[in-house]
Amino acid sequence: MAYTYEYFQAAADFLRTKTDITPEIGIVLGSCLGPFAQAVENPVTVDYAEIPHFLLSTVASHAGKLIFGTVAGRRVVCMSGRFHSYEGYSFEELVIPIRVLKLLGIRAAVLTNAAGAVNRDYRPGDVMVIRDHIKLNGDSPLRGPNVEDFGPRFFDVSRMYTPELRKLALDCAKGSPLRVHEGTYMFFPGPQFETPAEIRAARLLGADAVGMSTVTEALTAAHCGLPLLALSVVTNMAAGVLDRPLSAGEVDEAAEKIAGAFSDYMKHIVAAI
Repeated sequence: MAYTYEYFQAAADFLRTKTDITPEIGIVLGSCLGPFAQAVENPVTVDYAEIPHFLLSTVASHAGKLIFGTVAGRRVVCMSGRFHSYEGYSFEELVIPIRVLKLLGIRAAVLTNAAGAVNRDYRPGDVMVIRDHIKLNGDSPLRGPNVEDFGPRFFDVSRMYTPELRKLALDCAKGSPLRVHEGTYMFFPGPQFETPAEIRAARLLGADAVGMSTVTEALTAAHCGLPLLALSVVTNMAAGVLDRPLSAGEVDEAAEKIAGAFSDYMKHIVAAI
């Protein structure tokens, strides 16, 4: 597939026929974090299946919809459901959502995910502001012919997780009932959870939390020159930290418990960006 500028523009042009909202902030909602979408005022909802050249979410806890509207007076577009390589998508395909949101006019991206804690000082229900990430698995989403309209062939990622937005998120945590940390996220491809040995290796490498998403979107945003904030909701202790098996049900249950407080925190952040 030739991912030309026109390929992404077709999706953006279609979405402009559905709403006259020009979003300022693009928000990607991770596993079981969809309840934040209920905070969107005067929503306009578009199913992913309707959008030309878009992808389909196959994860049960992901709604698979774009939601346009306002939050805390700011124009937003929320992806209620994201895409992962473990669903069968190539890494190159995973550039599609962020590039389409960029063409719709967003000036900043906020990514969220559910993650397992590697750092033993973390506990389920905590939030981690991502300072940096480690990705040793899979291709780059920017593999293949470069689309110069979005960014250069070779690009810097040393400030990918925008320091000013990280500070803003930490400031917004003051007075919140949430425990908020700043740390490093490590990507694993999934869909199986990581092994205890992989988690020990992740800890040695400096990871504080692990997950199966976010980095492809972050790299795409960096290529586009978008300011970026990424937040992990800690839903479980990673494999081997506790002497018990991991389950998707545990992740879903923990995310649901934190959904209300996390939504309030997100609204505070959106208002401050």
